[in-house]
Amino acid sequence: MTPPAPETTPAVTEARLDRAEKRLHLMFDDGTRSSFTAEFLRVLSPSAEVQGHGPGQTVTVPGKRGVGITALEAVGNYALRIVFDDGHDTGIYSWAYFHELGDQEDIKWRGYLDALAREGLSRD
Repeated sequence: MTPPAPETTPAVTEARLDRAEKRLHLMFDDGTRSSFTAEFLRVLSPSAEVQGHGPGQTVTVPGKRGVGITALEAVGNYALRIVFDDGHDTGIYSWAYFHELGDQEDIKWRGYLDALAREGLSRD
């Protein structure tokens, strides 16, 4: 019996930064499109600074409503490094992570807003 083929995550084929809207638009090779605000990407950065070094260590990042993106840098053929105008630049956003963010955007955003409220923090 042949084992099932591993699932592959669609690759990003186009990344377009709209600096005026502070938004990143992505096109995947399966035709999927996603569009994220810089704030959303910044507060959900896959970096250790935000995600911590283990389970339960996620940090709620306040005050990023106005953050922008200054640069996008390709990381091999599998990810982008995003440079934000607040100096944050350590997150490597893999195609799989972008896909996850797109699939769960509403849930992740609601979780972030709930965490801000719980911790008495603000987006501003």
